[in-house]
Amino acid sequence: MEHKAVNLFDVIFEGVAQYKERAEELVAKTIEEKGREAVGKLPDTAYALPVIYAITGEKLETVGDLERGLEMAAARTNRTRYLQDALDAGVAAAMYTEIIQACKYIDGKPHPEHVQGHLTDAMVRSFGVALVTQDIPGVAVIIGKHKDPEKLAEIIKSYQNKGLQTYLVGDVIDQAVEQNIKMGVELRVIPCGYDIEDVINVVSVAVRASIMFGATPPGEWIKHRIYTRDRVFAFVNVFDDWTPKIIAAGAAAIDMGFPAITETYINEVPTLLLHQPDSDKVVTTSLEARNIKIKVTEIDCPVSVSSAFEGERVRRDNMFAEFGGNRTPAWELVRTVGLSECEDHKITLHGPDIDDESFKAGEVVRLPLGIEVKVAGRAMQSDFESVLERRLHYFMNYIEGAMHVGQRNITWVRLTKEAYEAGFRLKHIGEVIYAKMLDEFGKVVDRVEVNIYTDEEEVKRLEQELARPIYNARDQRLDSLTDESVDVFYTCTLCQSFAPAHVCVVTPERLGLCGAVSWLDSKATKELDPTGPSQPIEKKGLTDERTGAYQSVNEVVAQASQGAVEEVTLYSILEDPMTSCGCFECICGIMPEANGVVIVNREFGGMTPVGMTFGELASMTGGGVQTPGFMGHGRHFIGSKKFMSAEGGVERIVWMPKELKDDVADRLNKTVKELSGIDNFTDMVCDETIATESEAVLEFLTEKGHPALNMDEIM
Repeated sequence: MEHKAVNLFDVIFEGVAQYKERAEELVAKTIEEKGREAVGKLPDTAYALPVIYAITGEKLETVGDLERGLEMAAARTNRTRYLQDALDAGVAAAMYTEIIQACKYIDGKPHPEHVQGHLTDAMVRSFGVALVTQDIPGVAVIIGKHKDPEKLAEIIKSYQNKGLQTYLVGDVIDQAVEQNIKMGVELRVIPCGYDIEDVINVVSVAVRASIMFGATPPGEWIKHRIYTRDRVFAFVNVFDDWTPKIIAAGAAAIDMGFPAITETYINEVPTLLLHQPDSDKVVTTSLEARNIKIKVTEIDCPVSVSSAFEGERVRRDNMFAEFGGNRTPAWELVRTVGLSECEDHKITLHGPDIDDESFKAGEVVRLPLGIEVKVAGRAMQSDFESVLERRLHYFMNYIEGAMHVGQRNITWVRLTKEAYEAGFRLKHIGEVIYAKMLDEFGKVVDRVEVNIYTDEEEVKRLEQELARPIYNARDQRLDSLTDESVDVFYTCTLCQSFAPAHVCVVTPERLGLCGAVSWLDSKATKELDPTGPSQPIEKKGLTDERTGAYQSVNEVVAQASQGAVEEVTLYSILEDPMTSCGCFECICGIMPEANGVVIVNREFGGMTPVGMTFGELASMTGGGVQTPGFMGHGRHFIGSKKFMSAEGGVERIVWMPKELKDDVADRLNKTVKELSGIDNFTDMVCDETIATESEAVLEFLTEKGHPALNMDEIM
């Protein structure tokens, strides 16, 4: 078939002109209605208009500032026949689009409830770990309307099954709804909006990844382009006819290194702008364009198994079966046995299945559940058991239609009606565990046998006689592990795929700041991947016991960060603190007037007593830079005796969000009791239900006699 060539330059500039006209119209209208001093930025982001901030280095925070944004966008539109000028015009289109988006958000969320639209900083950080570990191996952006909704559903499911994050813009949203595609940030299928302008929500995510994880300076757009090209593996699929606005948006994507694949013919630009009219080949073409390699593990399971389903929640009205959750006893255990004691790929169900005839039709099936996973291997060590056991949470959450919460003997599992109707039964839990355990831990695990118990007497008996004694022995082993009791620490450089200068130093008492990597995890990772992200650091050359400064740590960190960080301490927030990548669970910052620190977790969206939200605090701290006075860290570290011990330790904590305070209370109270004899320390810690203003926080601390008020000055 012959195709008529089009002039790409003319099309791009026409699209930019259309965006410009719309942006100018909306800004003028908004100024008239709201005034120039009204808030004119996007919600729940520390970067105001993140794309414009990354491009220009200027934060546009008021409606009046948007006029300045229009001027800066116009300055980037130089109508020539040079490719880079056309791409720059695409960048101007992105700027106009973000201004349009800001105007839409001034009166609140402009989208229907089922459409996500703008993603908050907390959301971007929440999938940071999955991006750096490549559990999210790529990002697909689908624009337009597909001529065959069933084919569209196949494409979306294919991306989802491969673990990709997929953004939808346009009529494809309604088509996906009609095809019963489950959507939401937690399922990695994210509807961004119906207008082509809404594609800016995806661009914003990529740019904020560059700022948060890459510490790329705002205003240095070339560096941002390099970062997104090399580290954010995104691409665009355009279905149905393209328009000048779509092609202008595509020019911005191409400038960031994201190839576009169109269904309708357009002049191809090798590796950047591709024409693929065959829906059956779109996925393959897209993955190849970004050189995304997908590792496929064959699993005998009637529903999909992918990390994309990890965030799925099974609601009560769609629940077929439930185990644990304080309704029935439930536990899970991984234990090491000899090779002769483990029959590979043997999966045995002891008790009734969820389709047992004894259950009444239409009623939720509730059963006790015990999952015993025997592993055997010449390189397997008992210290690895807890590492493998924690992965059960992820493996079971990878199952489409399953939800897994908790660990050990506080597990809670739900299954959907759709999973049951598709043929899912309890043996398939064993199949998933078997396949994933060998896939991820095949270097130390040679054989896997799974026993699933649903007989209540047997579940209770084995919990007492088998599981609990092993749990207790592990706890005693972990309690004996201190920084002083080991000869090596470990690096974790997983996040360098996004934060090139960041290096975590993981010790028994200080886990990785993402909250997911303990000292035992690092030890196991070294065994599994000898040249991988976890490398040992011999404890040598202690130069300052108070701050935890070691010559050997400095040497390894300097080498692993390519010289970006030369000195780091393990226990100080003020003197050469450890770097932060951006996907930390919590952030700690000094509150000088209280002589202590506040801690805020990523999930908390409110204001803190230091006058900044989590996002604003995090904007100063991520990307592999050292920021004295601020520290990213995991939740578990809050109760550690080594928590900023150089500055007085956990007794400096004066404020936390209530959810976080309640979550860490037992461990934190125990630590403070052991260190200073104070009972129920968390009762002295302020939270947002008590106060967020500095003066009110101080009144509360004084009333409670908080120890930080009588300690040496922190600064």
